[in-house]
Amino acid sequence: MPLKSLEIVGMSCGHCVKAVTMALQDLPGVDVKDVKVGQALIDADDHVVTTAELTAAIEEAGFTLASVRAA
Repeated sequence: MPLKSLEIVGMSCGHCVKAVTMALQDLPGVDVKDVKVGQALIDADDHVVTTAELTAAIEEAGFTLASVRAA
């Protein structure tokens, strides 16, 4: 699975990190490697999870996915 770096806007604390971690862990095809304020590092299977699904999960947690790039 390709490693991806997600830039996430609106995170400011440990609670935010936990909320994003839980949101991403719930998605099939996603292995969360690291989450910190403003950024998440994940392994994601492009055949299982789309960028739109990543965006929706992060938005449901209360944040905005600003960018996705290869890590």
